[in-house]
Amino acid sequence: MIELLKNDDIIRKVGGRFKLTSLIQKRWLELMRGSRPLVDPAGKTEMEIVMEEILRGKIGIDYEASGLAKPSE
Repeated sequence: MIELLKNDDIIRKVGGRFKLTSLIQKRWLELMRGSRPLVDPAGKTEMEIVMEEILRGKIGIDYEASGLAKPSE
């Protein structure tokens, strides 16, 4: 699972390491507070669920609402 964090694809997908970290923290907190996972959680830790949600495009940063500059793809 830590290997996923070293993958440049997931880093580029959200626009950088700091944005990835922020997204992971926010979603992890949502899961800990009872939000429903957007992928099959069977046998996965919260971190693995969050990473899979990001990789599958189920969650991301709303650049319009946040006022952040969207990364070039």
